[in-house]
Amino acid sequence: MKIYLIVVLPTLLFAGCASIVNGQTQVLSVKTLVDGVELNQAACTLVNNKGTWYLTSPGTVSVHRSYQDLSVTCKKEGVDPGIVAVKSSTKAMSFGNILFGGIIGAGVDTGTGAAYDYPPLIPVQMGQTSAFPITPTKHTSKIEKAAPSGVGE
Repeated sequence: MKIYLIVVLPTLLFAGCASIVNGQTQVLSVKTLVDGVELNQAACTLVNNKGTWYLTSPGTVSVHRSYQDLSVTCKKEGVDPGIVAVKSSTKAMSFGNILFGGIIGAGVDTGTGAAYDYPPLIPVQMGQTSAFPITPTKHTSKIEKAAPSGVGE
């Protein structure tokens, strides 16, 4: 019975660890820019599968965390709208949760969205559609063979 308590009790205590530590919501800030200069008073809408939120730029809002990317659309009269797809990322804490909280904890955090994060500051370039953060692309270097001298001369 003691072994059972030693194994089961910590698993139950730490189930949903990320949701206990950081919760299911996250505060985000949005700023709007036109040619690199901050633009104030744009009406912004943030949407993911957990809900829809509104703010006036620059501003902050508390959103529900989700595996799904966050769509941010900002509009202001006289300026083309800015649209950003904000990438959701898995928090490092979630991997520790698998080890210490077991499958139950990982399932709770994944289902509630607590296992995920968005960047805390989202810049929106008005007149553009983009993704943020920009994911690095893998560049492969090719070694081009030099043409032998005298060829094509």
